[in-house]
Amino acid sequence: MIDMDGLGPLAQYGLAGLMGVLWLMERRSSTQRERELSEAHRRMMAQHEEIGELMDVVRDNTSAVTRLEQSQARLITVCEHILARLEPSAGRRRGPFDDFELSE
Repeated sequence: MIDMDGLGPLAQYGLAGLMGVLWLMERRSSTQRERELSEAHRRMMAQHEEIGELMDVVRDNTSAVTRLEQSQARLITVCEHILARLEPSAGRRRGPFDDFELSE
């Protein structure tokens, strides 16, 4: 903003003084704008790093869930094979897990 009280002494310099004041104001404004842009850029770069780290975590978690799902599928297959072997046959005594059923 222009300091109205400070314009009196500058009036003696006429148009050149006015142009000088305007140039100084523009430089001050430009410097402030540059600071704001630099700060915004710094924040964006920090967020970019954080997002990269978050994506790494998501990727690792997805891999872990996939491995867990695969191991659960193998476990179900093993349990089905065990249950198939333990199915009650004629003359065989029933076991405690004969009525157990796996739901998929």
